Amino acid sequence: SLPIKELPNFIYELRKKDGIAALALEFTILTAARTNEVIGDKRINKKGVTIKEIDFKKKVWTVPSSRMKNNKTHIVPLCNRALAIMLKFSHYKPDEQIFKGQKTEIPSDQFMTSLLRRRMGYNYHVHGFRSTFKDWAREQTDFSDELSEIALSHINNDATRAAYARSSLVDKRREMMDRWSAFCLSLSDKDD
Repeated sequence: SLPIKELPNFIYELRKKDGIAALALEFTILTAARTNEVIGDKRINKKGVTIKEIDFKKKVWTVPSSRMKNNKTHIVPLCNRALAIMLKFSHYKPDEQIFKGQKTEIPSDQFMTSLLRRRMGYNYHVHGFRSTFKDWAREQTDFSDELSEIALSHINNDATRAAYARSSLVDKRREMMDRWSAFCLSLSDKDD
């Protein structure tokens, strides 16, 4: 995974890149999402994010349970930049995949990796940005471990705790994700 201190510069460089893969990767990082939640999974013909999953007024992305590793619907608070990325596609049909491949609706799993490695020269994995997010939350904030675990949609293996944990803590996670965004975009926002 990319070291925390390198992330603002990485995002700054990423935002200079054109194309759907660059927007998909930025959205993936800002939401701390898994690749298949964002771009789908071509191997099993499962779509990625569609415009109907975005609530622009509430500033949330509702990932359906069918696309989640734990088979539970996941609500993701969207920072302003993630919402701005989605607004670029607001003219799409409700079920139309947002981040499409050049030849097929569902891109291959190399869609963002190719950008990361070939076009940008970083030898990291897209999934590793989730680890960067976790490191940031743990090392540079006072947000609870539970909050970052919910943001990552990790399964609570403690059955008793899971039974009582009924809230998705969207408001608290929104604050965390807004701070994550501010950190990620700290160099990029100087040019905006």
